[in-house]
Amino acid sequence: MNSEDDSAQSGGVRAVSTQRVLLVDDVPANNQLLRAYLQSLDCDVSSAGSGEEALEAAFQSPPDLVLLDAQMPGMDGFEVCRRLKASAVCRLTPVVMVTSLTAVEDRVKALEAGADDFLSKPVDRVELVTRAQTLLRLKATYDRLEDSQQVILTLARTVEAKDKYTEAHTARVAASSEALARCAGLKGADLESIAFGAAVHDIGKLGIPDAVLLKPGPLNVDEWLIMRQHPLIGAEIVRPLRNAGALSAIIRHHHERVDGTGYPDRLRGKEIPLTARIVAICDGYDAMVSDRPYRRGRSRQEAVDVLRDGAGTHWDADLVDEFIGSVLDRRRLRAV
Repeated sequence: MNSEDDSAQSGGVRAVSTQRVLLVDDVPANNQLLRAYLQSLDCDVSSAGSGEEALEAAFQSPPDLVLLDAQMPGMDGFEVCRRLKASAVCRLTPVVMVTSLTAVEDRVKALEAGADDFLSKPVDRVELVTRAQTLLRLKATYDRLEDSQQVILTLARTVEAKDKYTEAHTARVAASSEALARCAGLKGADLESIAFGAAVHDIGKLGIPDAVLLKPGPLNVDEWLIMRQHPLIGAEIVRPLRNAGALSAIIRHHHERVDGTGYPDRLRGKEIPLTARIVAICDGYDAMVSDRPYRRGRSRQEAVDVLRDGAGTHWDADLVDEFIGSVLDRRRLRAV
C-alpha cells in the first residue's frame, strides 16, 4: 500500500485530527489521479491495489472515507464494501463506489452491499472534492457521537461502582437481553441497540441522591417517588446520541408492566416497546438472584417461579417463556 500525508509535520507525524481517505483501484493511474484531485483537502490519502489489500489496510488503520472501484480482479468492490460494512471498525465509514458501470442493477447491487454514494468514471474533480468533503464531515459527526456513547457507558458504570451489590449487574443484563432479543428475532442494528441500551438502562440513577440510591434497606414512600424518576432522567441523558430513540425506549420504559401499573407512563401490553419488555425481564431476573444489603438473593428456581407468576401481568408472557426455556437453559448448559 502506498501512503502520503499532505499535512504532516516535520518527522512524518500525522496530526491526530487529520482524517484518512483510502483509494482502492487495481489501476495505479486511477489512484494517482484521485490522489491529485484530493490534494486540496486536509487529509491523509493512502491507496490499495486490490480488494484484499484494501481490507488489510482498512482493518489495520480504519479510514474515514473509502473511494472504491467496483470492478477489480479477484475480490471485487462489492464484496470489499460488504466486508467493510460488516466489520465493527468500519461499519460507519462512508464508502463511495467509483465505477464505469451505469446499469440500474449494478447500482442496486452496490447499495445492497452498503455503499453510501457513487461516482461515475471519468471522475469530475469538483464533484469528487465536494462529495469527499461532505462525507468526511459526516464521518466526523459519527465519531463525535461514538465518543459521546462511550462517555454515557462510562457514566453508567459509575452508578454500579457506587454499590458493590450491583457491580456487573448491567453487564449481565446486557448479555441476557441480547440473547433474548436474538430469540425474539431481532437482528443487526436492533441487537446493537438493545445490548447498549441494556448496559445503560439505569444511567438515570446518576440523578438520584446517594442517600436514596445506597440506602441499606427498603425505601419508604417518599424515597420510592424519588427513585422512580430515574427512567425519565436517563432518557434525558441519552437524548443527544444518534440512536437516542432506540435507547430512550429501553431506558424510559424498562419499569413498565404489561398490565399498565408500571412507571413512568403506565403503558400496557404492546404499547411497551419490545426492547423495553425484553430488558425488563432480564433486569428483573438479575435483581432477584443478586444479593442486596437487606436480603439474600433468591435461588434460580425461586426467581423463575416469580417470573412465571408475573407473566401476563408484570412481564410479557411469551418473552418470559422464551427467557426461561432458551436463555436460562443455555446459560445452565454452559455452566455444566
